Amino acid sequence: MNKRRADNGIPKYQQIATDIAYKIVNGIYQEDQKIYARSAIGSQYSVSSETARRAMCILADWDVVTIEKNSGVLIKSVDNAKNFLQQQKQTKSIQNLKRNILDSVERQQEEIKELYDYLTEMIDQIERYRSTNPFIPYEIVITDQTPYLDRTVGEVDFWQETFATVIAIRRNGVLMMSPGPKAVFKLNDILYYTGDEKCPERVQKFMYPHQ
Repeated sequence: MNKRRADNGIPKYQQIATDIAYKIVNGIYQEDQKIYARSAIGSQYSVSSETARRAMCILADWDVVTIEKNSGVLIKSVDNAKNFLQQQKQTKSIQNLKRNILDSVERQQEEIKELYDYLTEMIDQIERYRSTNPFIPYEIVITDQTPYLDRTVGEVDFWQETFATVIAIRRNGVLMMSPGPKAVFKLNDILYYTGDEKCPERVQKFMYPHQ
């Protein structure tokens, strides 16, 4: 980890520059006052003289201070210190907003991945269960869109056309088990059948060929 960078991502030299600007605005340092040399600033903030130099360079770029070679740093402008702090505030606000957006996107990606993992696991379990329990029934509702309404299972060659075996019919809330080939398809019946994994597609196409 870079020791010159704080946990919030702001470089140490920028924090020092901001702290000094605050002291200027709050009157701790006065205009035309000379403050510590870079080595003293480095000692005060427990950083290297290079980090202190970079902090002073930032303030000099904003005309907050003047760096006098071999003579320390001269406070130049309170107003420029205020402008510098305002810019830092806006930058920090943008950085926080960016961080919040990125954190939100990351959380959403994690939630989507978690949901995908759950769905994948559920589908896998269903497929494994079906492979070990081939008699789990599929179902289809009989509507007036089927051409086989009021015709029997045997009459329409249901098994021959779909390779599905009808095991029950629910009609008006009553479940009829093993209805046999003479069972009639009635409106709103729920047809239960078993077969391989492609049976639902074949049954759907057979019962509703025009959909």
